[in-house]
Amino acid sequence: MLDRLHQHRRLQLLLGLLMGVLFGILLQKGGLTHYDVVLGQLLFRDWTVVKIMLSAIIVGAIGIFLLRSFGHVRLQPKPASVGGSAIGGIIFGAGLATLGYCPGTVTGAMGQGSYDALTGGFFGILVGAGLFAHCYPWLDKHILNKGRIQAQTLPELWGVSPWTLVLPMILVMGLLLWLIERFGG
Repeated sequence: MLDRLHQHRRLQLLLGLLMGVLFGILLQKGGLTHYDVVLGQLLFRDWTVVKIMLSAIIVGAIGIFLLRSFGHVRLQPKPASVGGSAIGGIIFGAGLATLGYCPGTVTGAMGQGSYDALTGGFFGILVGAGLFAHCYPWLDKHILNKGRIQAQTLPELWGVSPWTLVLPMILVMGLLLWLIERFGG
């Protein structure tokens, strides 16, 4: 039984690695690992990032809720907190403002050999992770657990079918994609 559990965990890790590599390839092919594309989004000149993110959310939502409907996956939402979200937002924003990449795009940019990502990105990841690890006990005690949010999905919270929220969300995002493509470039 224990051996079967270890095999299952190894398979999960391998699938996670493969999905991460595929995600990186798709980020690179979509142009999101190029500094100019990310900067263009921040300046509202290039909508590639938003178009790819909306497309990914739509495909992911349809896929995960179809798999869930057929009993192939089980959602396991993790508890959240306002404090943890604030710290995560500050760290994410500092990295994005400093280097112009998010964690996914900087990793993809490192993989494609971008010097700015290889130097500043790698250094930033190491320093940021080290600082967070060093400060974690204090952050956990004073900030990360402030404003705890129960681990529930919105459909569970509101007592409705997930499709009641997913389908309108997909329609709104599809409309946004169409508007961006039509008027935003």
